[in-house]
Amino acid sequence: MASDTHLSGAPAGRAGAVRRLLLENGALSALVVLVVGMSLLSGDFLTTQNLLNVGVQAAVTAILAFGVTFVIVSAGIDLSVGSVAALSATVLAWTASEQGLPVWISVLLALGTGLACGLVSGALVSYGKLPPFIATLAMLSVGRGLALVISQGSPIAFPESVSGIGTTLGGWLPVPVLVMIAAGLLTALILGRTYLGRSMYAIGGNEEAARLSGLRVKRQKLAIYALSGAFAAVAGIVLASRLVSAQPQAAQGYELDAIAAVVIGGASLAGGVGKASGTLIGALILAVLRNGLNLLSVSAFWQQVVIGVVIALAVLLDTLRRRAGVTPAAAGAPGTSGPGAGGKGARAARYAVALVCVAAVVAAVTFWRSGPSGTTTTKLGMSLSTLNNPFFVQMKAGAQREAKERGIDLTVTDAQNDASQQANQLQNFTSEGRSAIIVNPVDSDAAGPATRSAGKAGIPVVAVDRAVNKADTATLVASDNVTGGRQAAKSLAEKLGGKGTVVVLQGTAGTTASRERGKGFAEGIKDYPGIEVVAKQPADFDRTKGLDVMTNLLQSHRGVDGVFAENDEMALGAIKALGARAGDSVPVVGFDGTPDGLKAVKDGSLFASVAQQPGELGRMAVENAVRAAEGKETPSMVKVPVKVVSAKNVDDFS
Repeated sequence: MASDTHLSGAPAGRAGAVRRLLLENGALSALVVLVVGMSLLSGDFLTTQNLLNVGVQAAVTAILAFGVTFVIVSAGIDLSVGSVAALSATVLAWTASEQGLPVWISVLLALGTGLACGLVSGALVSYGKLPPFIATLAMLSVGRGLALVISQGSPIAFPESVSGIGTTLGGWLPVPVLVMIAAGLLTALILGRTYLGRSMYAIGGNEEAARLSGLRVKRQKLAIYALSGAFAAVAGIVLASRLVSAQPQAAQGYELDAIAAVVIGGASLAGGVGKASGTLIGALILAVLRNGLNLLSVSAFWQQVVIGVVIALAVLLDTLRRRAGVTPAAAGAPGTSGPGAGGKGARAARYAVALVCVAAVVAAVTFWRSGPSGTTTTKLGMSLSTLNNPFFVQMKAGAQREAKERGIDLTVTDAQNDASQQANQLQNFTSEGRSAIIVNPVDSDAAGPATRSAGKAGIPVVAVDRAVNKADTATLVASDNVTGGRQAAKSLAEKLGGKGTVVVLQGTAGTTASRERGKGFAEGIKDYPGIEVVAKQPADFDRTKGLDVMTNLLQSHRGVDGVFAENDEMALGAIKALGARAGDSVPVVGFDGTPDGLKAVKDGSLFASVAQQPGELGRMAVENAVRAAEGKETPSMVKVPVKVVSAKNVDDFS
C-alpha cells in the first residue's frame, strides 16, 4: 500500500530535505500530529477500546474512498457512492428478509447492484460523453430514490448471518477493520500490479496520449466506475451490518467524506496521482478528528468547520507539492522506472519511524496520565438525532439546565439524522466511561447494537422521545407519538365536520418519529370515512421543504380542505404556501408545540399543534440518567403527556 515518489528539482541541503519529507508525507505527518495532540488533550483517546472505535468509524469511509481512488486517479469523480451503498444494502436486506432468498444470493445481488450502478455511470461518462460530475450526480439521485422505493422509506432488518460483519472476532477485534484492511490491500494490488491500475494513471495523466498509445480508454473507464460501485456495495453491507438494519437514508454525504479522504491522502483531483496507503491515512485522519472532537465535547457544527479547513489545507499542500516539484505516484504507474526518494527500503523506513513515533507518544502519555485522576464527577453523554430542529434544541436546553443545577458534566452531540454517526457517538461515550448515556435515536433499531455495547460496559442508557429496540435501557422518557397522531386526526376531522380532503406532510423517511406519528394519524382518520387523504409526501421535518412540497401539492390538489404536518416546522412551511387560505379556510395541524408553532396557533394561521414538552423531556432524561448512574431504581417508562393546543388554550399552555 505504499508508492514510489518521483522528485524533480527538490531543494538541496538539510532544510530542503526536511521540507521535502513533509511535502512527500504530509498526510502521514498530519496523522501523527493529530494522534499526539488528541492524546495530550484527552486522556480517553489512547485507550485500546477508543483506538478500535477509530478503526471501526474509519472503515466505511475508507472502503468507499478506496473505490473513489480509482476514479480520481483516472481524473474522474464519483458522487454516487453514498447512495449506491445504501441501495446495495437495501437490496440485500429486502431480498433476504422479505423475499426469502438465500443470504449468499442476496449478497451477490447486492454486490451486483453496486457493480451495475458503476457500469451505468461509466457508460454515461464513456459513451454518453457526460461529465463525470453530472453522470454520478444523476446516479446519486437514482440510487437514493430506488432505495426509498424498495424499502418504502422504512429500515429493513438485516439478516443475522450477515450482521456478523459489523461485530467483533474474539470479542475485541472489529470485523469492519479487517474488511477495511482487505479492501486497502486489494486497492494497492490493483493500482500497483495490474494492467487496469497502470491504465488509470495513464488516463489520469493524459487521456489523449493514453488513447493514442493504444489504450481502450472507454472500456477502461467502464471498469474503473464498476470497481467504484462494487466497493460502495461492500461499504453499504458493512454499514448496514453495524446498524443491524438497511437504512434507505444511510450514507448521506459519505461521498464527500470519501473524496476528502482521497484528497487528504495526497491524490490530485487533476488525475494521475494517488495511492491506497494515502487514502487509508486520509480516512483515518477524518475518523481521528471526529472521534477526538467528540471526546473534547466540541459542537458537531464546529466539527464540520474543522473538517472543511482540513480539506482546504490538504488541497493547499498538494499545490505546494506541485510547485516544489514533488509528485508522488503509485508504484507501477507509467513513467516511474525506479524507486524514488530512496526506494522501497526508504519508504518502509519512513512508515516504521511513524509507527515508532506513535508508539512513543502512547507510552509517554500513558505514563504522564498514570497519576491520581483527582475528583470524580458524574459525567453524562447525550446523543440527539438532530439539532437542526427547534424541538430538539429545546430538549437540549432542558437537559443542560437540569445538568447545571445538579453540577453534572453533560456532553451533547448532534447525530445529524445519521444512524451511523449516532452509533459512533455512543461508542465514544462508552469508551470514555461516561456515568450514563442519554440517546434520542435516529432509528430505534439502528441504535440497538451501540446501546447493548454500553450495557456490557456497565453504563446505563436512558432513551428519550423514542425507544431503543432489541436493547435494555434503564428507562424511556417519551411522549406517545402514536397517540399524538390520533389526537391530530381527531382535531382536524372535527374542524372539517367529518368531510373533506386532506394532505399529509411526512417527516424524514424511515425515522421512528415519522413512522409513529403517521401511523397514529392514519389510525385516527379511519374513524372519519368522509375524509380522504389525497396525498402524502415527505418534507424531512424542514420548514423550507414543507413550503416547497406544499406548493407543489397545491398544483394538483387546489381544493384541499386540510393539512396534517408531522412537525411544526413543516406545518409553518405549509402555512406559507397556503397564504391567506391558512387558518379557517384550510386548517393546518402540526406536531411538537414549538415556540414558533404556538405563536402561529395564537395568531390563527395554525389551527392546532399536538404539543409535546421537549424541555421537560430533556430535564427528566437527565434526572433519570443520574438515578441510573447512582444505581438507584428507575421506572421502565416515564410518560410526558401530549396535548392538542388550539386558540382556546394556547395562552394556558404557553
